[in-house]
Amino acid sequence: MDNDLIVDVRKRHHGGPEIAAALRLPLGTHSVTVLFGPSGAGKTTVLRLIAGLDKPDAGSIQCGDEIWYDSARGTNLAPQKRRVGYLSQDYAIFPHLTVRGNLAYGARGAAVHNVNDLLTRFEVSELADRYPRQLSGGQLQRVALARAFVVAPPIVMADEPTGNLDSTNGKLVLDLLLERNKKAGTTLVLVTHDPEVASRADRKIVLRDGLVVEDTLPYTSVLEVTA
Repeated sequence: MDNDLIVDVRKRHHGGPEIAAALRLPLGTHSVTVLFGPSGAGKTTVLRLIAGLDKPDAGSIQCGDEIWYDSARGTNLAPQKRRVGYLSQDYAIFPHLTVRGNLAYGARGAAVHNVNDLLTRFEVSELADRYPRQLSGGQLQRVALARAFVVAPPIVMADEPTGNLDSTNGKLVLDLLLERNKKAGTTLVLVTHDPEVASRADRKIVLRDGLVVEDTLPYTSVLEVTA
C-alpha cells in the first residue's frame, strides 16, 4: 500500500452533479492510465482533486506514506507540496519568463532533473531563450510537459495533452511524453478524447454520461467516477 496512490473523495459543484472517485494506482511502475470519454464526466475534476487545485468535500488522498488530504483529520496539503506534475489544457506557462525560466521556476526548492536534459528530451533546447509568445502550440505543449517533470514527481497528470494539436504534433508530443515517463518511472494519468492516446495506455477507464462503462485493470486497482 505504501507504493500506491489511493484516492477516495467526493466533490459536488454548486448547482451541479456530485463526483465520487475511489482510485488506487501503483507508484514507480511507469504505468499509464487514461480517463477516456466525453466532456462532463468528471475526468478533469478527478485530476484537479488529486493535484490539490480543487478541494474535495469529503474523503482522503494518500500518496505512498504521505497524507495529502483527509477530511476527518482536517489535512489538506498545498498543491506545491504534493510533488505532482500537472499539465492543464491551457499550459499555464508564465508569459514573462523564457522557456528556460519557466522550467527553472518550476524547479525551485526541489530535487530536480537537469533542466538542460529536459529541454533536450522534449526537443526545445533551441527555444530555451524564447518567450511563450514566440512559440507555436506544439512547442508550448512540449515546454509545459518538460516543466511537469522538472521536480521528478512520482505522479504526472495531463489534461488532453494532444487536444490542441494537429495529428503530427500530437503524435510527437505523445511519443515524447511516454518515452520520458518510461525513463522516469512515474505514474502517468491522462485525460483524453483521443483514441490514439487511449490505445497506448496500460489501463483505460471509459466514462460516459457520468458512468464508468469500461475499465481495464492490469493492477489490483479500482476507479469509479460519477458526474
